[in-house]
Amino acid sequence: MKVLPFLIKYSPWLLVLSIGTGVISGVASSFMIALVNERVSKIENPAEYTAAIFMAVAFIALMAELSSRLALLRLSTRAVRKMRLALCDQILLSSLRNIERQGGDRLMAALTEDIHRVTEALTQFPVQCINLAIITGCFSYLFYLSWELSLIFLTLFSFGIFIHELIVRRTRPLLEQGRDKWDELISHYNGLIDGNKELKIHAQRRLGFSNEELRPTAQKMMELSWGWNKIFSVAESYGQFIYYALIGIILFVVTQYATYPAEVLTGFVLMLLFMSGPISAIVGSFPVFHSADISMEKIQSLDLSLQKDDERDINDLSEAAHRSIEQFESIELKDFCYEYEHEEGESGFTLGPLNIAFKPGELVFVIGGNGSGKSSFARLFVGLYSQTSGEIIFNGKEVTTETKDAYRQHFSVIFSDYYLFKTLYGIFDDSSYEKAEHYINRLQLQDKVSIIDRQLSTLDLSQGQKKRLALLTAFIEGRDIYLFDEWAADQDPEFKRVFYHEILPELKAQGKTLIVISHDDYYYDVADRVVRFAEGQIVEDYYKDKTTEKTAPVLEKSE
Repeated sequence: MKVLPFLIKYSPWLLVLSIGTGVISGVASSFMIALVNERVSKIENPAEYTAAIFMAVAFIALMAELSSRLALLRLSTRAVRKMRLALCDQILLSSLRNIERQGGDRLMAALTEDIHRVTEALTQFPVQCINLAIITGCFSYLFYLSWELSLIFLTLFSFGIFIHELIVRRTRPLLEQGRDKWDELISHYNGLIDGNKELKIHAQRRLGFSNEELRPTAQKMMELSWGWNKIFSVAESYGQFIYYALIGIILFVVTQYATYPAEVLTGFVLMLLFMSGPISAIVGSFPVFHSADISMEKIQSLDLSLQKDDERDINDLSEAAHRSIEQFESIELKDFCYEYEHEEGESGFTLGPLNIAFKPGELVFVIGGNGSGKSSFARLFVGLYSQTSGEIIFNGKEVTTETKDAYRQHFSVIFSDYYLFKTLYGIFDDSSYEKAEHYINRLQLQDKVSIIDRQLSTLDLSQGQKKRLALLTAFIEGRDIYLFDEWAADQDPEFKRVFYHEILPELKAQGKTLIVISHDDYYYDVADRVVRFAEGQIVEDYYKDKTTEKTAPVLEKSE
């Protein structure tokens, strides 16, 4: 069981305290039953103070149980929080490329289903610790009554538990298959939601998705679930049978060969009946703990793969947040290459080698056909991917693994697959409202959205309007370099004109460096410089006005 080492890792002393109080509760509970047995055995001659002792022991048992339960609940909830946040931190720290390799479906399954299963097991753990303490206390009293009968009972009980565990172990392959199948089901759920428009407008695609992917996966998931729950049910029924058989053996078989006082037999019956609840609870929790073990393995495997990320360039979530950002003077890419991983039977796409430089205050259009390498260049240029070879030179110094996160802080980027946060994290304070209101009007969104307590009032907007909100956040950030990846693709003709003829020139006048990935050839005249990509290479790099002498560090085009 992986739950116990997990709890020990986070707070061993709290665990010791909770188990200790649980033992006290179990001993006190079994002592209460012993008092009941003594009272029943001596009904005509009750001992003095028996009632007072019983009430005192009952109070101790209840208080110890409550203390143990609260301590373990506190420990388990803190441990789950740490595990959940640790996994989230690993995702934040890991490189974008590694996150893409892991896949959103696998990450989402770990953050939801796996964490949920571990949480369920951890909330069960306090109760089962108390039940185990009660069983231990009851066995202690049984040994006090008759060690011979207790040894017989313990031997038969241990054998029954051993057989029960053998039965339960058969669920392990089914649970592992079910967990892998859950990743597939999450993928289909995401497709169902994200691709809902496409499924609605294409009947054959909708039927194919439903009949070939969604339904077969759900059917397989049902079969696996039926398989492991069937085994668990058989094991639980077997456990109940063994328990009742033990009572019968003690009362009707053993007593045929030996004579025991009535108080011993009644004590055994009372204790065995009292233990039935804790034993059933422990046996019934086996499915929860087995499922949690599978989920713990998944989480640990994912966490390990994120920690071993060779491309990781962040070791501390706040390492670049408090650095003073030096003024941007120049960026140069030298012999810069990136090779996508080769897939079986296919050649991976290669970007580069690239040799190109940028200076402050220039407006550069990056153009080229689909698949030419523009978007890959954008991710590499801003430091989200790590190049296979070559180097980035920022202000005359090479950008290393240790400085890459600080390098990224110079960029405001709106990718074609951008994500818009409703809360303006880390970029908004009381002095920003006036600036934000100006840009909301500038972006013609004053009738659609407002900012209240650092939050955008709504995200229920058209795609073009959402991109304007993303542009608003970039304005508020006010960084040195702006990169827009097909930003104007979703804008109406009027606002497209505003973007190219008004917004971009205004940003350039503020000294910002602007890199615009675009297919809008009608507006190429706005650019100072045009860089054209084809098949992962820079095939053209020229200033729009070739008759005017330029001092920008434009390198020779890549061959």
